[in-house]
Order: sequence, then C-alpha cells, then structure tokens
Amino acid sequence: MSCPHLAGAGDVAPETTDGCPDCVAVGNDDWVHLRSCLTCGHVGCCDSSAYQHATRHFEATGHPVMRSIQPGESWRWCFVDEEIG
Repeated sequence: MSCPHLAGAGDVAPETTDGCPDCVAVGNDDWVHLRSCLTCGHVGCCDSSAYQHATRHFEATGHPVMRSIQPGESWRWCFVDEEIG
C-alpha cells in the first residue's frame, strides 16, 4: 500500500449503521450505500447516492479515509490519493 493515509488510518467505530444522518436531516431516505469516516466515525452516503454525503464530509473536514460499512465489505478509500485499500 503506497498511500500513507490508508496505512495510518484508525478504526473508529461508525456513529450509526442505521442510515445516512445527513440525508435524514434533509428529508431523504433513499441512499445507496453507507461509508464511515475513519477519523471521526461520521457516516455518509456513497457517490452513487443523490447527495454524496461521504464525499461532502471529506470536502468539509479534510478527513482522508472512509470505509464501507456495507455487510460483507471491508475496503477503505482515500480521497486524497484516490486509492483503495
């Protein structure tokens, strides 16, 4: 793995697994997949979802690594280096 963000990412627990809180806040209940920030645990919807809250979280905070919290998936994504791990 060449990405230092992926190599140094923690394993912060997701703040929820029930859905995308940002979508719920705007009255949307139609997200595709959920991602969790490994810096703070914030949960956001993926880029296939209408609001792309995981990417918006990165843009607002600079937290570089999200992981999938979909059942059966364990991959991580670094927004900075655009690398999967």
